Amino acid sequence: QVQLVESGGGLVQAGGSLRLSCAASGSIFSIMGWYRQAPGKQRELVATITAGDRTNYADSVKGRFTISRDNVKNTVYLEMNSLKPEDTAVYYCNVNRWGDPMTYWGQGTQVTVSS
Repeated sequence: QVQLVESGGGLVQAGGSLRLSCAASGSIFSIMGWYRQAPGKQRELVATITAGDRTNYADSVKGRFTISRDNVKNTVYLEMNSLKPEDTAVYYCNVNRWGDPMTYWGQGTQVTVSS
């Protein structure tokens, strides 16, 4: 059974920083990542990272966000800098396991950036 526990969301002023964490249990994971969903919009990819630390970012966050993972702790992080009001959304952790067709989601954590 895969369990994901997210933390680190909150309210921050534009230009500020936040760090999200997602602790995963139940397996060893291949791709881990973060997605976000703003009100009235579809969920979108923010960043992903493979077990070999290969990263992928949405164009809108490149240069401002950094994804990383600790394979010992089975935790994925999202360091968010230079935050903008348009970054306001619920952020969801996502993990995948080798050989498992299912994908797993965290409960979501709210990030609000005030102007």
